[in-house]
Amino acid sequence: MEQTVLYHFLTEVPEAAAIWTALLVLALGVLAALVARPERDGPDEPVPDPAAEAATRLADLRRYADEVAVAAAGAARTSRRRRARWLAAHDEADRAWRAYDEAEAAARRLAGAAVLTEPCTPRTPAEYAARERWLHRAAMAAHWRGDLSARQLADALAGRNGWDPRRHPAEQEIVLARVVRDGRLARWRAAAERERQGWRDAELAADAARVLAGEAYAAAEALRPAPVRSAARGTPSPAVVPAAAGRAARWRPARVG
Repeated sequence: MEQTVLYHFLTEVPEAAAIWTALLVLALGVLAALVARPERDGPDEPVPDPAAEAATRLADLRRYADEVAVAAAGAARTSRRRRARWLAAHDEADRAWRAYDEAEAAARRLAGAAVLTEPCTPRTPAEYAARERWLHRAAMAAHWRGDLSARQLADALAGRNGWDPRRHPAEQEIVLARVVRDGRLARWRAAAERERQGWRDAELAADAARVLAGEAYAAAEALRPAPVRSAARGTPSPAVVPAAAGRAARWRPARVG
């Protein structure tokens, strides 16, 4: 029994040692291969294509140039429209000022005539009726001229808010002239405020148009190819100059204002 166990030990131990030795050699070989050529973390990255990247950048730049050119054209139209609106408001303010100046001069003349003695007229119902008719006609005429509002006309016809049909027509004319002057003054102030607001809007639109025009011109210039220079004189080739000039003329931004 002891001889059998010893026999098996002596015959199987060398085989096991040979197997373990082979496995150890194999593991060392794999480890050496891994050390010499380490495994990459991810898949192989594609090599970038310079021509494709340049084409992509050129397409983005062309798209940006088109967009900013459209925006610049719209801003220029807006600037022209707001400038025309401001000019119309300016003319309206001038007309309102001239109308107020005329009303102020008329009110001053009538105020100077107020120092004169009131004409003596009989205080009869017919006289008061005539005075009332005069006031109504004068108020209606002023309303049709645009000097009295509908509310002021109603007050004059009803004889309220400072309107007294029993006064002499000379006094009524002074009152009417002052009301007309005050109304024209209010309209001139409103027109002047609209003119100032229109000027501010026109200036903002003009600034925006100038900025966008500059952006559009810069984008167009970036799209232009570099001029080909001749080796002898160092000047652009004659075949390139007309094309470059045509592109510059085509992309030149319109003047604002």
